[in-house]
Amino acid sequence: MNAPAASGAAGPTPAASGTPAAGSPTFSPLYQQIKALITQSLQSGEWKPGELIPSEVELAGRFKVSQGTVRKAIDELAAENLVMRRQGKGTFVSTHHEARAHFRFLRLVPDEGVPHYPESKFIEVKRVRAPADVARLLELKSGDAVIFVKRVQSFDSVPTIVEELWLPGLIFKGLTAERLVEYKGPMYGLFETEFGTRMIRASEQIRAVCADAGAAQLLNVAAGAPLLCSERVSFTYGDKPVELRRGLYLTAHHHYQNELN
Repeated sequence: MNAPAASGAAGPTPAASGTPAAGSPTFSPLYQQIKALITQSLQSGEWKPGELIPSEVELAGRFKVSQGTVRKAIDELAAENLVMRRQGKGTFVSTHHEARAHFRFLRLVPDEGVPHYPESKFIEVKRVRAPADVARLLELKSGDAVIFVKRVQSFDSVPTIVEELWLPGLIFKGLTAERLVEYKGPMYGLFETEFGTRMIRASEQIRAVCADAGAAQLLNVAAGAPLLCSERVSFTYGDKPVELRRGLYLTAHHHYQNELN
């Protein structure tokens, strides 16, 4: 089979089937080449978050491949939450403004009752130079500008989470405490809408810690109380790190929930 023609698609045409590009040690199946081209169109903004993408038939014609090849590519994109299928309506670019997306990265849920989004109180928002450990995790140079955000999140008026965030200053230039307070939706929705940055996946480490004096005061617990500590790096398209988030969770009435496949 000939390589798909990438007319109108962002990025390079995939290598001819069975003919790996120079220096490439492995063969890329055709559906993965189509997946890469669709991802490039998502990254370039050809289709915005929440928008309907072309049908499988239209994409098959665009790339000159079978509809089955396109369907397999979209199956993987849907499994990775980059697109979302809606029965009878088509396939849409996923967005952080969808109700179900709010809980993709918020894993602390109540022991009883329905999961819901917490209220935020911002303690500090400022532009600083990246400490060495932050720069390393965000793939920046030590001393590069970052936006530092500290906030307390409460469920039903009970302080439950203390978070510190570091965001690349170049990407999030103009992010202020006033804008964060003013915005009523999920923070990732703000990042997507106003800064053109969509969180695709995250890598997280979790450990048990004791509350220090500062965290204890913010969470209204005794110093030394047990907390769950998480460090998460979130990535956008191209596996580019765009957020470092360190959180302390009070789990007296909540638990950390994950689904493993």
